[in-house]
Amino acid sequence: MPAAFCESRAMAGRGKFTQAGGFILAVSILAGTVAGLVAGQSSIGILAGAAAGILLAILVWVLDR
Repeated sequence: MPAAFCESRAMAGRGKFTQAGGFILAVSILAGTVAGLVAGQSSIGILAGAAAGILLAILVWVLDR
């Protein structure tokens, strides 16, 4: 089986490296959880961290386009 068999045409045409926002999302959820635990409101911390992570991941996606 040739190496290019698994690659689609869309993947082969990309010339630049793109960024991913998943790491930012995961870290912000964990940081929100820790901050929420310190404040005594862990579920609010998770939600706030998720909201911040989603916004940052969207920002990375928009800037990377």
